[in-house]
Amino acid sequence: MNRGAPVKSTAPDTTAVRELLEEGRALTTPALRAAVDRLAPPMDTVAAYHFGWIDADGRPAEADGGKAVRPALAVLSAEAAGATPAVGVPGAVAVELVHNFSLLHDDLMDGDEQRRHRDTVWKVHGPAHAILVGDALFALAGEILLTEGGEHAARAARRLASATRRLIDGQARDISFEHREMVGVEECLRMEGDKTGALLACAASIGAVLGGADDRTADALEAYGHDLGLAFQAVDDLLGIWGDPRSTGKQTWSDLRRRKKSLPVVAAVAADNAAARRLTALLTADAKKSPAEFQDFDEAEFAERAGLIEEAGGREWTEAEARRRHVAALAAIEDLSMPDRVRERFRALADFVVIRER
Repeated sequence: MNRGAPVKSTAPDTTAVRELLEEGRALTTPALRAAVDRLAPPMDTVAAYHFGWIDADGRPAEADGGKAVRPALAVLSAEAAGATPAVGVPGAVAVELVHNFSLLHDDLMDGDEQRRHRDTVWKVHGPAHAILVGDALFALAGEILLTEGGEHAARAARRLASATRRLIDGQARDISFEHREMVGVEECLRMEGDKTGALLACAASIGAVLGGADDRTADALEAYGHDLGLAFQAVDDLLGIWGDPRSTGKQTWSDLRRRKKSLPVVAAVAADNAAARRLTALLTADAKKSPAEFQDFDEAEFAERAGLIEEAGGREWTEAEARRRHVAALAAIEDLSMPDRVRERFRALADFVVIRER
């Protein structure tokens, strides 16, 4: 269980990160909207609702469109390879389409009724439309990349296809974990490395590939993105238990309600102390309950489980793991030659991922 002493993270340069995310969003959103316009009705409308461009009645809206970390990484990686940010835009759009394909399906599979503080697509438009629009976004990602990605599009498409397969593999294992009594820490890390790390790794390298970077550069950027993805997911796992619903847009104890075997949970169970043993007994009993029985739990029962996870050390371990992955991400690109401004943006984005509230 001991993976080294926790690493102290510096406070993120929020101004630099905000500028980077806004630049990535400004470059990517027009191309993303144009891509979605290719979809046939009603899929174009359903997708527009999902992205926050319209409300449930079809009126223009400006809902929270998410953090936009992946598009920012894609255009930044193009700059790391000496290309202009615009070169990375087809990659940014493709990655964002794949990411949102996964969100549409995840919300349905998990039964989540809220995303970004409003009803999810399946809740508003029905499960069939959520599935079809997700499938459409997945297909559209490859189309955009291959038709607009330039001479290196095929290399980029291979990386995106591999990342997407790993994302789906990770999601399948995540679901299977919910029906198991016990999951190991290393198993959980491998699952999260696929479910979250693979697409962030692709985002961090795809712009560079489109800009003509060699495999050494692309692989180093991919390694940065992989560890960043693991840090990102570790923080998500913390927020999934202890996050403020006003910031996360989800229910209190959201991951515990779904019996998710997230990092804090598996790390706590793996500990050798009384709280871990008590938690293990509760989770073993929980696994034998029907979904209806489990949903009848009151807030105190979820709070008890969260308290035991923290007492056993699961929260502290996960926080330390996020910081360790943060350091590993920055180490992966340490020897790459790139403009100082670009390197500082990679660093600021890594800091932001580890220190956030939603």
